[in-house]
Amino acid sequence: MPDPYVIYAIIGLALIFDFVNGFHDAANSIATVVCTRVLTPLQAVLWAGFFNFAAYWVFGTKVAGNIAKGVNTSSFSTNGVVAVVAAALIGAVIWNLITWYFGIPSSSSHALMGGVGGAAAAGAGFGVLSPEVFIMTVVFIFVAPIMGLVLGHVFMQLMYFLFRNSTPTRVGKLFARLQLVSAAAYSLGHGGNDAQKTAGIIFVLLTACKMLPEDTKVPPEWVMLACYGAMGLGTLFGGWRIVKTMGQRICRLQPVHGFAAEAAGAVSLYTATHFGIPVSTTHVITGAIFGVGSTRGIHAVKWNIAGRVLWAWILTIPFAGGVAALLFCFFRAMGWAGEITPPPVP
Repeated sequence: MPDPYVIYAIIGLALIFDFVNGFHDAANSIATVVCTRVLTPLQAVLWAGFFNFAAYWVFGTKVAGNIAKGVNTSSFSTNGVVAVVAAALIGAVIWNLITWYFGIPSSSSHALMGGVGGAAAAGAGFGVLSPEVFIMTVVFIFVAPIMGLVLGHVFMQLMYFLFRNSTPTRVGKLFARLQLVSAAAYSLGHGGNDAQKTAGIIFVLLTACKMLPEDTKVPPEWVMLACYGAMGLGTLFGGWRIVKTMGQRICRLQPVHGFAAEAAGAVSLYTATHFGIPVSTTHVITGAIFGVGSTRGIHAVKWNIAGRVLWAWILTIPFAGGVAALLFCFFRAMGWAGEITPPPVP
């Protein structure tokens, strides 16, 4: 078994990823509520951070379990699993920091999955990857934003119908309050889906290193609490570059638009989390904002921004996977990855 301090360092790296995830994806939860001026930036991150952490008591561990099944670790020694996890996390963090710097709302979830897939495939070939998990992940790159877009459009049209006889002032005051509820609901969904992904990776590491009882089927409570806590803390630091893209550059939002987008995103996330599907919270809320904006006409949405966002989504898995693969090859060259037995060809 590797030095326990190495394992603890990798767990620390996973929590750093979760912190960066919360920092990077804070825009998912707070962009609309900040840009509609319902809450100040400080109030918004405190609100979102609390509900990111509170999600621990709301959701189960289905997503974490599915992430843990994504790679067949039997082909790797214990050191090999440690090397895969370390390379995956570093590749994902690098991609998150690059997209944060340029203010592009990309997916931390797909960066992590890409990193895991790239590192594992570099070590033992693509045969160690679970087709079910990775195909589902790739499919939902497209399904998640479409789901958000459709629901966002439908919810906004419903708001127009229900409040067609109300004055703009009355609608603004009402949805300034309701947006607190929708932002909280979305933050719960964000924490519930995203924090579980990192918990699943830590679970793989602890299982491979035989640091858990053999009959353990889900991540232990301390892992879940640590992951939710790290994400909540990261959210408190905010990601203002991405907030600007999400809340101002895609389309101009009023409180009623923010409510519709967040409500649509929350419904999408709760549905995916219930079925254990690891989706991108970024893709969901971005699609919802586009759907809400489209109700005011096609020209109300800045489609040139959509092009930048789409390219980032397409490049996330290849980039994070490529960096992770190179890092794993480096670890193996340094003799840190141990023995690897590729799975038999079916």
